[in-house]
Amino acid sequence: MSDFQGFGLVKPILRALKSAGYTHPTPIQDQAITPLMEHKDLLGIAQTGTGKTAAFALPTLHLLATGGKKALRREPRGLILAPTRELAGQIAGSIHAYSEDLPLRSMVAVGGVSIRPQMQKLNRGVHILVATPGRLLDLMKQGHASLRSVQIFILDEADRMLDMGFIHDVKKIAAQLPDRRQTALFSATMPKNVKLLADKLLTKPVLAEVTPPATTVEKIEQQVLFVPQNKKMQLLIEMLGDKKIQRALIFARTKYGANRVSEKITKTGINADAIHGNKSQNARQKALDKFRTGSIRVLVATDIAARGIDVEGITHVINFDLPNEPENYVHRIGRTARAGRQGVAISFCQANERHYLKNIEKVIRQTIPVSKNHPYHEEQPVKNEANNKKSPALENNKVK
Repeated sequence: MSDFQGFGLVKPILRALKSAGYTHPTPIQDQAITPLMEHKDLLGIAQTGTGKTAAFALPTLHLLATGGKKALRREPRGLILAPTRELAGQIAGSIHAYSEDLPLRSMVAVGGVSIRPQMQKLNRGVHILVATPGRLLDLMKQGHASLRSVQIFILDEADRMLDMGFIHDVKKIAAQLPDRRQTALFSATMPKNVKLLADKLLTKPVLAEVTPPATTVEKIEQQVLFVPQNKKMQLLIEMLGDKKIQRALIFARTKYGANRVSEKITKTGINADAIHGNKSQNARQKALDKFRTGSIRVLVATDIAARGIDVEGITHVINFDLPNEPENYVHRIGRTARAGRQGVAISFCQANERHYLKNIEKVIRQTIPVSKNHPYHEEQPVKNEANNKKSPALENNKVK
């Protein structure tokens, strides 16, 4: 679609888009808006920053505005679930901006703040409720929210939702929804548990998928260091002694790994913290705020916990563990070199991660320069095809 007018959105929404300076839909909006306007279920695969909020917010507002139904006390007609209060707040802000000239009321319900004002708003009646799972369940238990009138249900960042342990909450909420409803599920990735959830929630969904960009930011200086697994931590500590690394975002593959790296760094006297799905929302937010203000110099994160991090002045991204999904490499290193600045991306690679490196280089369509300028350099293993064929473990690690 060349512009938003072609979707048939009501004029107040088009005016809001125009005043916000939006003229052309993004790829995910182009794929998602029409099916949703046609009351179809949708499975959307898109990263943060692709415009997916508008992809589901605009048709939701259009359908509710043209439905002509009044807001009911304690019974929202549109429900949007988000994994964190920050994301819920961003979605609610977008909905408010797009619906300024519409006769629709919306609100956000999240933890960490008083529940009473949220009860009061629900009691007065809203068309659209944006919520985190825990707070929504609290409101439902206390009789201040019922889902029996929900016509449109949006589940955003489903993979992150499940990674943070909300699967049971989501299932409890979904069980209270009417069978006759429209549902859209958005996720950046599609692991098995998200696919199973999508199969349960969606009926004959339209697939809207935006492939992550295959190129990396040109201003990022990339390098890979071949290092044995048992020397990674030592190398990292020595590297962080370089004052040129003013603000570093470090990626670990697991939650346990992120904690371990953060604790080891802190013991050396460097201010560091970790964020991952096992940490509370408040703990993650505090760590992010400290990183943003410079109270801590190093933040260690897992891929999903780091999604949406937009902190200015990250000079270095360090991949302590290479990602097993090559597209995640692009998203990781894109946290540096923002707003025209220079940035450095350093990747540690141990012997059993070499196949991950090859996959990454295929996706970014370039070879990452190898830096041997460190005391733990490990030469690439010499070709030993005879031995490799004897080892099933090595066979399994080969790039197919």
